[in-house]
Amino acid sequence: MNTNRKIAITVGVLYIIGTLAGVASWIVTGSILEGQDYLNKVAANETQFIVGAILVLLMGLSLALVPVVLFPILKKLNEVVAIGYVVFRGALETFATIASVIAWLLLIILSKEYVKAGAPDIAYFKTSGTVILEGTDSISAILAIVFSLGALMLYYVLYQSKLIPRWISIWGFLAAVLYLGAGIYNLFGPELTIGMLPMLPQEMVMAVWLIVKGFNPSAIASEPAISNPKEVQMSAFR
Repeated sequence: MNTNRKIAITVGVLYIIGTLAGVASWIVTGSILEGQDYLNKVAANETQFIVGAILVLLMGLSLALVPVVLFPILKKLNEVVAIGYVVFRGALETFATIASVIAWLLLIILSKEYVKAGAPDIAYFKTSGTVILEGTDSISAILAIVFSLGALMLYYVLYQSKLIPRWISIWGFLAAVLYLGAGIYNLFGPELTIGMLPMLPQEMVMAVWLIVKGFNPSAIASEPAISNPKEVQMSAFR
């Protein structure tokens, strides 16, 4: 098994781990944060909430590793976009994920103090909880924007290079556009998740393809590296 095949399998596995961890986190913690009594529920389900936070961290780190693992291949095809992909999906997404997990851990600490206080109507705790939740929502929206911008970079290169079938790249590009729109909307309005849904099956299909089929070897061998912005612009017209 050559290096490119190993990279394809690793990326596919990372996508699956990240997606399953994200879905599992939503299942584990979704009902806890619903309603006005969420502080009591967080305190009563501390272990469950910590598991959810760990799953969020696993999701973020798994997906943040994807651009790092892919970099040797993407660099050969388009160095500028490869670096941008590492920055957005690697560094920035990792930072946003860690910030989100820290906010969840702060919510656990606050919920414990809230229960100890023994006064359910204390404004301080409710206000602090609201600030943390709204901060988490804002981080999630920013994370969605960062994620989708990184995804657009990835699918641009995948489409141009034909590393994977173009229908998967087009699907991913369109899903990333919808994801970006949902992230921007969520930053300024109520949560809208429907625009994020097309990305879930797309990534799973791509992950399975990478594990089973791998990259198109002729695409890697035939494409010269692009290392400056002018070449990036010219490559769009190929």
